[in-house]
Amino acid sequence: MAESKKYYGTGRRKSSIARVYVTSGKGKILVNGEDVNKYMPYATLVQNLKQPLVMTGTDAKYDIECEVYGGGFTGQAEAIRLGIARALLLAGEDRKTLKVGGMLTRNSRAKERKKYGLKSARRAPQFSKR
Repeated sequence: MAESKKYYGTGRRKSSIARVYVTSGKGKILVNGEDVNKYMPYATLVQNLKQPLVMTGTDAKYDIECEVYGGGFTGQAEAIRLGIARALLLAGEDRKTLKVGGMLTRNSRAKERKKYGLKSARRAPQFSKR
């Protein structure tokens, strides 16, 4: 039996990094070795993560295996989403569908660094006249 080809995509969001492998299969998604519904605490995150598959109509065509670390659940879900979209491009799925849906754009927003003299990135100490 011939080995099915693996397609790889990297996704990043906030401080999360996801390595995503897409192989032909029946739509099973594993995140860090366990089922996506078990790993992600909210159904909306799972729904968000599956968006590239739903848009291209391939949710039952590929199996997905991800290694993700760093950040929280939201950042991880969005990192996996970008990784899936990039891997689907290599697998030969329609680029225009993914691009129009905004699946190929990395969300560059991250935590702003703390500045000296302030309590956080923008929060100044309380001002006192006297």
